[in-house]
Amino acid sequence: MICHIRRASAAPDLAAPFEAWANCETMRIDRPAPGNWPYRPETQLRLQYDDQGLYGLFQVRDNAIRCVRRNFQDEVCGDSCVELFLMPMHGTGYSNFEINASGVMLTMHIEDETRLEDGFFKRFRFLTEEEVKDVRIFHTLPDYIPEEITTETTYRVGFFLPFSLFGKIYGAPVPKSGTVWRGNAYKCGDETSKPHYFSWNPVDELNFHLPRCFGELVFD
Repeated sequence: MICHIRRASAAPDLAAPFEAWANCETMRIDRPAPGNWPYRPETQLRLQYDDQGLYGLFQVRDNAIRCVRRNFQDEVCGDSCVELFLMPMHGTGYSNFEINASGVMLTMHIEDETRLEDGFFKRFRFLTEEEVKDVRIFHTLPDYIPEEITTETTYRVGFFLPFSLFGKIYGAPVPKSGTVWRGNAYKCGDETSKPHYFSWNPVDELNFHLPRCFGELVFD
């Protein structure tokens, strides 16, 4: 699949309603990973960019929302979680940005996604707090949700990823019109009462770390 990323005329507002980003292409995260996942939270993502970085806004309609991870680099995929994986066409590997509904993030640079016995990867590293100090995250739900929200709730998670981060990790230049990256977007909730695994571009196994299943992200 292909998503065209709109160039913004001014820095987008991460706290804006989802409808305010209506002139952006909508990525629908509705392709189930292999397996039986009857629960399907409605999840959408819209992306924009300017010379400074990439802006994104997820909107999720969910009725099994739980977030107990509270610290940077905690394993947030166990919570109600949205994810964006990005592969610039420079350097090696890709980066994952996993953010729970309370705004807690896990992020790595993965150069070889081969799984080891301990569940980690053959060649990877966690990004440091210093490296991501200019990343911004917005979220509409509380910072901690130990008791699962079971009534239907619509929430948003927004983010800003500076292009300087990708320059340092990959040597990637600031994208311009026509630049193509690869990537995928996901929704999961491993430890909620209704586990689910959905993607924007289809995956061919129950594993989000599949660069071969990334789609194209075209900067307009």
